[in-house]
Amino acid sequence: MARFPRFVPLTLLLAYGVAFAAASLGAGVIAYDDHPGQLYRVWHVVREGFAPWRWNDGWWGGYPELQFYPPGFSYLAAGLHDASLGTLSVPASYQLLTWITYLAPGLTTFLLLTRVLGNGWLAFPAAVVALTFSAGLTSGVEGGVHIGMVAARLGWAMLPLLALTLRPWTEGTERPSPFAPVVIAAIVLTHPTHLPAVIVLIVLAAVSRSRDRLRNGIAAIGLLAFAAALTAFWTLPLLARLAETRALAWWSESPAITFRHPLAVALALLAVDQIVRAVPWRFRATRAVGSFHLVLSLYPFAMGLVGCAALVATLAGVGWLPVNRVADGFWIAVIVAAGIAIGSGITLIADRTRCPVPALSIAAIAVLVMLSLSSRSLTLWPRAADWPQLTALERGLRLPDLWAKLRAAPPGRILFVRSGVPLVHGTEWYRPHTHVTALTPVRTGRPIIHGTFTHASPIAALVYRGTTSREPLSELAEMLDGHTLFGRPLDGLSAASLQPFLDRFAISAIVAVEDDVPHLGRLETDPLFRHATGAPPFVLYQREAGLAIPTKSADGRWTFPVDGPAGSWVSMRMTFYPLWKILDHGVKLPTRRGPLGDLEARLARSGGTTLELTYEPGIPEIGGAVVTALAMLAWLTWTLTERRSSGGSRELPSRSRPAAGRTPARSSSAGRASG
Repeated sequence: MARFPRFVPLTLLLAYGVAFAAASLGAGVIAYDDHPGQLYRVWHVVREGFAPWRWNDGWWGGYPELQFYPPGFSYLAAGLHDASLGTLSVPASYQLLTWITYLAPGLTTFLLLTRVLGNGWLAFPAAVVALTFSAGLTSGVEGGVHIGMVAARLGWAMLPLLALTLRPWTEGTERPSPFAPVVIAAIVLTHPTHLPAVIVLIVLAAVSRSRDRLRNGIAAIGLLAFAAALTAFWTLPLLARLAETRALAWWSESPAITFRHPLAVALALLAVDQIVRAVPWRFRATRAVGSFHLVLSLYPFAMGLVGCAALVATLAGVGWLPVNRVADGFWIAVIVAAGIAIGSGITLIADRTRCPVPALSIAAIAVLVMLSLSSRSLTLWPRAADWPQLTALERGLRLPDLWAKLRAAPPGRILFVRSGVPLVHGTEWYRPHTHVTALTPVRTGRPIIHGTFTHASPIAALVYRGTTSREPLSELAEMLDGHTLFGRPLDGLSAASLQPFLDRFAISAIVAVEDDVPHLGRLETDPLFRHATGAPPFVLYQREAGLAIPTKSADGRWTFPVDGPAGSWVSMRMTFYPLWKILDHGVKLPTRRGPLGDLEARLARSGGTTLELTYEPGIPEIGGAVVTALAMLAWLTWTLTERRSSGGSRELPSRSRPAAGRTPARSSSAGRASG
């Protein structure tokens, strides 16, 4: 009987991951930083449906929320809710998927390296690193789980899965697996900024094959084109409507920060060692067998070149690529390549010393953990206080009191002075905070402006810098909190200076936090806001009379009352978007983008009337959906053909293959490792 069953390393990995998730995420919804806003997006899908262009009237004067933000994570969470027939609530579905997202990088790295190295114990050290790595990465535990960039982490976790689907192709099959375009499409829909890592991996897989490289190049292009067709329902309208969004052209300092971490430097050196060993081995080979090791070994080097090019282009102002996301792709490639080197080294030591492989694997993890301690490169265990849950946060911030007051406020939208609420005292913009006010539309039924994380809406740009200009947003919303609003210093804000914004977007109440009150003295005495009420730590300024905004009836019809002379342009008090059509008793009215990015209509007759607003998909939306439907049909045909031609199962290369540059001896130590 084997001393160490094969399932033990995977069991240990899962046990540790589940214990961490239970201590950090718990059973309730985490409300730290971006999480409440991500939860709101799931509510949006559940209420409005899965079409990415569906209108979200709760934020930013209205916006097609998931047309300009990758919808994959929200789709999966809403799908869990729907598949359970409502047994899983929306918050519970979000929390379950957050657990999965935390575990995913470790599991996918373990699966990939187990297939490459032939043994789960050899894959174990790199899997632990992938699960716990932070080191300044936006997809690490800190960025991708704690802060709430869950979509980025989930897409990051799929990169090892893509490599796994490409392995048979690099080692002899004529064309890629039909599952490869599905994984690519999933990555794009979850977080398309990982696309550079996808393209680099596919190019390496294509050129690594020794036979008919032209044909391999065509296959690689076809693979990407197929994936593009699968995602066309989202990407085609996205590209067609780019004028309606704003790029978020900021990046973290992750490339510089990460190299200050001893663990990161050690992983990079191990990856370099793997390149040195793999490339000569590959050139001595007479067949394509083993080329998958070359692909994984060269992957971090190629991603490093892409990252350097992106950084230079961005600093030179000649292009823009999210450098932090390229860094994420680089580091998952480094972890995998370093994992091969670690696994090969463990095998070599075991063969020479007859030391059990499981013991060497655990020792390797201990060394990696020690390297991480000085800079906390690995997030090994959470502090419960750093992971506040929604119910506790609502109680601590007395949010039910605020939401009760907002439900009773005059009709109109609610303007928040800040994007979030600080959780500790201080002045640093990055101090712990929450964007829990993003849930206000769910809790109160009242639409809001601001009160959410950095957003790509033109109206968000208006709030951040006072203009809807097309320049990318280069500052995080949190950097502006407590300093400016609509591009103006808080100290200079008054009802008169805010009047154009207040009227165009029907703002009937303003919510500030107590820290901002000393800077809002002019609002305190302004006659427009006569009722300043408190709901500590919040202060509410509200108008005596509300303002009408377009309302949606139970049958889905939108209406808006107007009054004015014929030929005049009247604001609909909502964001402009080309899918809106406005009718006056069946007569279509001309529309345009207003001076503040709002939707305007030219009245056909004088006097009061009630306009009917309709929101319908256009040619890009319909065309993209048709292309995706045809691609799905073609994919099903491809899959069935592959199964039929292979007799229902594809013959794969040997499960176990020696690591690049080393041929482990068949010794008793190998027997103990496989136990």
